[in-house]
Amino acid sequence: MSRFDLTPLYRSAIGFDRLASLMENAASGSSNTGYPPYNIELISENQYRISMAVAGFAREDLDITSHENTLMVKGHKEQEEPQKNYLYQGIAERGFERRFQLADHVKVTGADMENGLLHIDLVREVPEAAKPRTIAIGKAE
Repeated sequence: MSRFDLTPLYRSAIGFDRLASLMENAASGSSNTGYPPYNIELISENQYRISMAVAGFAREDLDITSHENTLMVKGHKEQEEPQKNYLYQGIAERGFERRFQLADHVKVTGADMENGLLHIDLVREVPEAAKPRTIAIGKAE
């Protein structure tokens, strides 16, 4: 029996507890390349933080959109400077679009930029009606 490494599935899904949803999203042909690099951090049981390396991008060059269960981060870089003659170019200066699939009840609470990193904070807020509840067992008479 062969083992499957599911690590790549967890890189673009936040807060999922259902493996079937992860498999379905991975099979849909997501176009996430590897740029820009990012981390997904578990802050507490219901809090997450995505940190993306966006060196060279200003706040006004970035758009963050949350719609239904998808978080989309876009970076657009205007080519204002004349073409440079690089001997080596290790810093990518191209636009990007990165999508993250969010689980039910995961909401974006804020975004911040510090030292070339874009931090996006998320929280899972499960409504009381969706939380498990204990059922008391009565006594038969």
